[in-house]
Amino acid sequence: MSFQAACSRSALAPATAIRVVLDGVPVAVVRDEDGDVHAIGDTCSHAEVSLSQGEVEDCAIECWLHGSRFDLHTGKPLALPAIRPIPVYPVQLDGDAVFVDVTTNIGA
Repeated sequence: MSFQAACSRSALAPATAIRVVLDGVPVAVVRDEDGDVHAIGDTCSHAEVSLSQGEVEDCAIECWLHGSRFDLHTGKPLALPAIRPIPVYPVQLDGDAVFVDVTTNIGA
């Protein structure tokens, strides 16, 4: 695994996401309502739209354009129109720093 610094955890309020690009890969770093941090591909599999601009609720993120929802643990779509999963990347926390490995997809 090849973890890279992505952001600080303090930059993520609960139920928010930010977009980072690591090795040319757009990633949404998401903090769910419980405070857990996730890293997913930042592009909706339905319409090539940035997911980091969407709403975070429970353990899912909703695409702001057409309403597709994705599970933050598996990347599986939870609502149409998306039918293909998005990548889910491993996250490591070290103090306030968030590290992500974009070389490994741990999603479904």
